[in-house]
Amino acid sequence: MAVRAAAAAQVFVGDLGVPEPTAPDAHHLARVLRLRAGEVVVAADGAGSWRLCRYADGGRLDADGDICTEARAEPAITVGFAPVKGDRPEWVVQKLTEVGADRIVVLATERSVVRWEGERARRALSRLERTAKEASAQCRRVWLPELSGPLPLAEALALAPFSLAHLGGDAPTLERPAVAVGPEGGWSPAELALGAPLVGLGPSVLRAETAALAAGVVLASLRAETVHPA
Repeated sequence: MAVRAAAAAQVFVGDLGVPEPTAPDAHHLARVLRLRAGEVVVAADGAGSWRLCRYADGGRLDADGDICTEARAEPAITVGFAPVKGDRPEWVVQKLTEVGADRIVVLATERSVVRWEGERARRALSRLERTAKEASAQCRRVWLPELSGPLPLAEALALAPFSLAHLGGDAPTLERPAVAVGPEGGWSPAELALGAPLVGLGPSVLRAETAALAAGVVLASLRAETVHPA
């Protein structure tokens, strides 16, 4: 990780054998970051493999090291959240990507004010995928998080062993490394009746986007052993 962190930039490419950046990435390297020939760039495939490259004039990347592979951290961390208004869903995905969430599930809950359906859902999910990719490059992740949804809570529970974030619930643990965060109005009685265990994220009532980030930070810290269960 230290080698990747020291690089001038990171991009995701389709073929590490011929690491060619996409047009938007090439523009970002040349016009935004203003890289100079010879600077180190990490090329990654989003599935754990990467290699060091040298930036060349014209936006070309010249391979300058062997292809390396990094195992995905275990257990996989999943955070589900109900989208809220404005650009806060992008903020949630950006921060969850930075802290190390492996799967992010957009939830369609009974009390959601924001509802993504049809073409709107496809556009929103595409936007979140771009956000996750950009955040992964910025923080030098080589595994892109998986995004899915919008899913009703019942379907999400079949996808991952979610616990529900709820004031007064038990402390999160890696025995169930998946936490679902409801909308501002909380879970409906029918959703609570699905029987998923409840987890608490502190003594205060948190905004939905804050709770989603708190869940990701706690689970990632437990997995990295930077914090330990009481």
